[in-house]
Amino acid sequence: MPVAEKPSRALGGFVSQSGRARGGAQQRALAVATLALVVVLGLVLPTAVVAIAEGAGALALPFNLFVVDERLPWVFRLHMLASGLALALLPAVILLRSRPRWHKPLARVAAVAVVAGALTSFPVAVTSDSVLGARLGFMAQGVVWLALLVAGVGAIRARDRARHARLMLAMAAVSSGAIWVRLTTAVVVAYRLPFETTYACVAWLGWMLPLAMVWLLAAPRSTARSALAAAKGGIVDGIT
Repeated sequence: MPVAEKPSRALGGFVSQSGRARGGAQQRALAVATLALVVVLGLVLPTAVVAIAEGAGALALPFNLFVVDERLPWVFRLHMLASGLALALLPAVILLRSRPRWHKPLARVAAVAVVAGALTSFPVAVTSDSVLGARLGFMAQGVVWLALLVAGVGAIRARDRARHARLMLAMAAVSSGAIWVRLTTAVVVAYRLPFETTYACVAWLGWMLPLAMVWLLAAPRSTARSALAAAKGGIVDGIT
């Protein structure tokens, strides 16, 4: 006869030991995703400072950005300032997650910056001289950025803190696309690689790959197992 699991006394006898283990595993996965993303966003900080300086007019703009600034001066400057501010604040918001006194006001400022940066990314992308694939990639990034923010706000209002944390980590992962675009552009120019094709690819992959990695790392174990089982079932069905 199987032995029933003993409820945890520390939790009033309502949660089993296996339940606590699953919860601990989920928390560890979320911590790993948080640490990885904070490291990446730490690399983004120089990009954020440059973007803010360019938006404020303290640094000269590269030619491709100068053209957009000539066409949409106020919109482009707002986009650079807001996006740079969001990038600069996100690492602090993530690190101060357990300190509501600091986390909440910084998160609100970062959210406003994300909204402003995402909304202004659409006219900036349309007006730029980049190839169509790159412009579509940047617009898609803006849409996903906004969608994750809205979903994250909805989750915290529903008091689903785990889902809120996962969505906000995903939003920050999308933000990290800025550093990959900058680095890739520098490498392409330095080694005279095919610019338009590479730029179009990084406009999509620069935010999609970090998003996928963070989303999987922060996923609950049960969800990951269910997805794997469904994938295996689909493969077997396809073979048979």
